[in-house]
Amino acid sequence: MVKKEKTGGFGEKLGKLEEIVGKLEDENTPIEESLSLFEEGVGISKELSEKLEEIKRKIEVLKKDAEGKLKLEKFEENNSD
Repeated sequence: MVKKEKTGGFGEKLGKLEEIVGKLEDENTPIEESLSLFEEGVGISKELSEKLEEIKRKIEVLKKDAEGKLKLEKFEENNSD
């Protein structure tokens, strides 16, 4: 499988993924094209997921301390899984 160059912004990639899903939902799309579209969609989905994880690690949240002063803290996700 050829690795595609990561180009385009998040919104552009999300739009492309939505376009792919629309084509995959179309009953008239040939199976060969569907397979190719599926593979492309999985790649885009992976890129978007990686970008979201990167952004999540960078988020800083303002919180009030015990004295009522605002302070910056790194975002920590609560995993209840």
